[in-house]
Amino acid sequence: MSLAITAAATPPLQGISLRRPLPGTLLVAAAFALLLLGAGLVVDDYWYNAILIPFLIMSLAGLGLNLLTGYAGQASLGTGAFMAVGAYATYNLLLRLPELSLPASLLLGGIIAGATGVIFGLPSLRIRGFYLTASTLAAQFLIPWIFNQYGWFSNNTTSGAISAPKLQFLGLDLSSPQGRYYLTVVTVLLLTAASWKLMKSQTGRNWMAIRDMETAAAVAGIPVAANKLWAFAISSFIIGISGALWAFAYLGTVDSRSFDLDRSFTVLFIIIIGGMGSIGGAFIGSAFVILFPILLSNISGTFFAGLIDAGQLENIQKILFGLLIVYFLIKEPRGLLALFTTFKNRLHSWPLKP
Repeated sequence: MSLAITAAATPPLQGISLRRPLPGTLLVAAAFALLLLGAGLVVDDYWYNAILIPFLIMSLAGLGLNLLTGYAGQASLGTGAFMAVGAYATYNLLLRLPELSLPASLLLGGIIAGATGVIFGLPSLRIRGFYLTASTLAAQFLIPWIFNQYGWFSNNTTSGAISAPKLQFLGLDLSSPQGRYYLTVVTVLLLTAASWKLMKSQTGRNWMAIRDMETAAAVAGIPVAANKLWAFAISSFIIGISGALWAFAYLGTVDSRSFDLDRSFTVLFIIIIGGMGSIGGAFIGSAFVILFPILLSNISGTFFAGLIDAGQLENIQKILFGLLIVYFLIKEPRGLLALFTTFKNRLHSWPLKP
């Protein structure tokens, strides 16, 4: 009786929406995507070629490595090699199978890079840490050597370089700076959305469990070996597509030296500076790596004109990058993204907290 009276006395909820509000992270991501899409309508060719296209491609490469290292906890120094596989595979698919569309060639090139990543990820079933890094480093030396030794991969060109074929899709010519930009930005946004969805799935949770404590993950019934190889496959798939975009949407002409060990270290610096274990960290780190040399060059030209030559400027840049890497590894392993998050939280709580 009392329950019936209580229920009858309780007024119904009116004017209250039971729908879950859109998280702030999704709003920020949507705004960022719209900003990238809109930027293609207002910027000039310099912004396309020098800033936006390399920023997006290196963000994609950083995203691929972050899935493997930041989320799954598997170390790798073979990023440049897997980028080369994606570039050469896509080139040969477009050259030898002209009936394939550009998106299909990019997709298949990424799949070939993913399969290559699984092969070099097999040692992760037995070893980890420094020894796994050494095994992936073998890919960085072996794969470019293969591309140099066998001219078939470069269509028997004397220099071993490959040039971008005509980029077309649905009758649209994507060879212009704006076309290459939109090819890049759409690809990056699609793969980023798929990666975010993957990290929210059971697969992403399995990867993070393996990263945090592999033995406990195995005891909990997570198939550790399969998830490790799956991480290498998806990571190399994304990195391979970034390599194809680097070759055809950015540089136009590349050889295997374009994907050397320095490229692997650059992508590693991106996720360390931006923040490991976060999708946004790949974009923040890439923006820093792409814009910092430009900023340093402008400062040098403005305040130290004639005092610092190009060689000295490059050495200063490497020193500053090294210092930043050491700082983030010691003081803030989660990178710039964590610093931004901390600053945002302090703004929200101000002036209640110091």
